[in-house]
Amino acid sequence: MSFIKEFGCWLPERVVTSEEAGAWVGSDAAWVRTVSGIEERRFAKDDESVSDMAAWAGLDCLHRAGMPPSALGMVIVASSSFDRCFPGPAAEAALKLGIPGRPALDITMASAGSLFALSLARRLTNPLGPILVIGAEKMSSVVTREPREKGVAILFGDGAGAALVTPDAGGLELLDSELASDGTYAADLFLDPYKPLFMNGRSVIMQASRKVPAVIRTVLQRHDIAPAEVASFLMHQANQNLIVKIAAALKVPVERFYSNIARYGNTSSASMLIAAAEWSRETPQLSKGTPVVFSAFGAGFHWGAVLARAV
Repeated sequence: MSFIKEFGCWLPERVVTSEEAGAWVGSDAAWVRTVSGIEERRFAKDDESVSDMAAWAGLDCLHRAGMPPSALGMVIVASSSFDRCFPGPAAEAALKLGIPGRPALDITMASAGSLFALSLARRLTNPLGPILVIGAEKMSSVVTREPREKGVAILFGDGAGAALVTPDAGGLELLDSELASDGTYAADLFLDPYKPLFMNGRSVIMQASRKVPAVIRTVLQRHDIAPAEVASFLMHQANQNLIVKIAAALKVPVERFYSNIARYGNTSSASMLIAAAEWSRETPQLSKGTPVVFSAFGAGFHWGAVLARAV
């Protein structure tokens, strides 16, 4: 058995409004809000790296859990925006947490990375002990590349989120997961080194609005749970309009889908755990057995859902 003991996050200080972002592409804040639901996003400083943000989010999570870094059996970092081909940020993040020598794994996956990491940690925590799962992204280094594409540059921000997965009961029990990948659509959303991000927005929205509800239904049906019984859906914060589509497809009130995209934009693989950290602080304690669903969709395409329940 595996449990999410606590969440944590870290957000940069600099706020970039949608007025500023809209001006980059010859538009305005009203248009940005209409197409994405984003009011503002955060940009990290030049000297704030992905591994820095990962470590800061991880420390926030551990502090809230009352656990020292030395108790960890492993660190997993999901990121698609670190500034090297290799090594990824996981080993540096573990060093900054003060645990060199502990296994540290990189998951190089945009948007869905922290979901896949959470599913993996669920399977590994019993042999390894507590695992710190982190999603950390510095997407500002991507969206500031010229030329700035109108439908892309206004979407993204920076930040990091974390979850502590342990074999000890508490918080949310991780019950099940369903993951999927399809390279057929690899050319519809990709990032080449030092070039602007390419996104076929129509394809991404169409595939995500079909695949995410389907994968959520799959994992719920295995446990005879109806979507209407789920207390909260903690999603990758890609686009508010997409979240509304997914809620409608599941016939669930959109209010059950926690959303902070208006404040932070799309922070890729960090977004789901940042949302979970804020949700956990704002939500009253859930009744024992209450279902919670995590879900994400990202480049690859990769997508999935993780089912948990309150303990």
